Amino acid sequence: MNAEIDRAVECLRDGGVVAVPTDTQYALSVDAFNESAVERIFRMKGRPSGMALPVLISSAEALDDVAIDVPDVAARLARRYWPGALTLVVRRAPSVPSAVTAGMDTVAVRVPDHPAPREVSRRLGRPITGTSANATGQAPLNSPADLMREFGDSLDFVIEGNIQAGRPSTILDVTGKTPEVVREGAISSDELSEYLGKAVRSQARAASAG
Repeated sequence: MNAEIDRAVECLRDGGVVAVPTDTQYALSVDAFNESAVERIFRMKGRPSGMALPVLISSAEALDDVAIDVPDVAARLARRYWPGALTLVVRRAPSVPSAVTAGMDTVAVRVPDHPAPREVSRRLGRPITGTSANATGQAPLNSPADLMREFGDSLDFVIEGNIQAGRPSTILDVTGKTPEVVREGAISSDELSEYLGKAVRSQARAASAG
């Protein structure tokens, strides 16, 4: 795995696209601070430019690399659920290209419960994108062979690894006065409410391929 991680990081430094196994599904990853690489992801997936990309970081301590004005509730949730299947929507730092966030002032960020993306991000020294490895609107692809058939030469490298192929992460917006679930996923609204000791709002859609 170490040799694969090294090769993946080299690809990312060169502006490449790497498929990385995570705890929920394979992700298409680029250096999230490389705007031209980010644009490659949109073209590969056929993803509308108005749909933001989630980012993956190596640890909760790396949240400051992508976020500003992080509320206390986000720190509490990170301590409890990271690494894990909770994506937090926070205020974006100026270092995050607007292409990643679809021009919005927020960014969706997670520490995955899988060593591969965490180590890739750590060695790269930057966050990586964590969008599902599929054409937008299609089912995620969870084998290297399927990924290569779908994306061909536009995909620079695939890290082979086991994934749990469970439900996608829950997305929770913590930028307002009351946390709000914007996508239901592996962690329920009820569980989040119980942990926080107060109700979270939910105007969520069911988790789907992204």
